[in-house]
Amino acid sequence: MSKLPTQRPETLGGYIVHNIPFPKNLNEETLALLKGMSPIQIEQLYQINYLHSYGQDSPFFAGLTNGVFLGSRDAKTGYTYANPRGHDMFTGDETKWVVLPNEGTIHAFTVCHFGSEEFLPECPYVLALIEFEGANTLFLTRLLGVDPDKASLDWIGMKVKAEYLRNSKLKPTDVYFIPA
Repeated sequence: MSKLPTQRPETLGGYIVHNIPFPKNLNEETLALLKGMSPIQIEQLYQINYLHSYGQDSPFFAGLTNGVFLGSRDAKTGYTYANPRGHDMFTGDETKWVVLPNEGTIHAFTVCHFGSEEFLPECPYVLALIEFEGANTLFLTRLLGVDPDKASLDWIGMKVKAEYLRNSKLKPTDVYFIPA
């Protein structure tokens, strides 16, 4: 017959704990003071594995991985989106994939002095709306190769070309643009 454990094993891992005072002498008076004790705060790593799908937009991300910029076009109207769109916003009809050029022009831009966690170390950075020949909508993307501290209205209309991350992350940021 095996002996059942009588003690939990200790491990080296643990939590970072904040604000955990506790009186050494436990009596009625010190126990009453516990009601006024600050809340204990525990700092711990939280991780979750999340499985998600790009669904009908998957070809767009596969294209970026292979250095091909895809857009979506309504077969009847010819209205072309510079981003993935499974159905036309006017007719509701299913769109088809089309290859868009790797070059475009800057329609508008902004300099971001604060960004999400991913871009925070790169602040300030430039976001630009790119206009493509044959597309009816614009594409929002990062613009590299320009100095955010010397932003100029002269950038409007500038020819730019697409560059792709060598190691795809399967994100819209896999493509960015630089001056052509």
